[in-house]
Amino acid sequence: MLKRRSDFQRVYRTGRSWANRYFVLYAFESDRLEGKVGFAAGKKLGCAVTRNRVKRLLRETYRHHQDLVRPGLALLLVGRKAMVNVKCDVVEKAFLSLGRKAGVFRENEPAADKKMDKRQGK
Repeated sequence: MLKRRSDFQRVYRTGRSWANRYFVLYAFESDRLEGKVGFAAGKKLGCAVTRNRVKRLLRETYRHHQDLVRPGLALLLVGRKAMVNVKCDVVEKAFLSLGRKAGVFRENEPAADKKMDKRQGK
């Protein structure tokens, strides 16, 4: 996980970003930060309980799909206000679509949809 402020700042400044209504995804190619991921939720989202829920949703979504992320990347996921009132499956769909758009997944990525369907019992 990204822990240090300097690591977060490096990903913010030099990484590329993609966004949808639920969160912003920053991706940074780095050998030193390879495989690390950070989660953030600003104070504009609400109280500490709300911000922690947003970060939990982001962590859980990443945990389910971390094996799809290609090596050599550091990711930063920043929650947005629309994410406060949604369930985990909505965030997962948003992560998969944004990850495809950003090109952060490996080539065998279409298995992600099957994996998600299997977990939901479809």
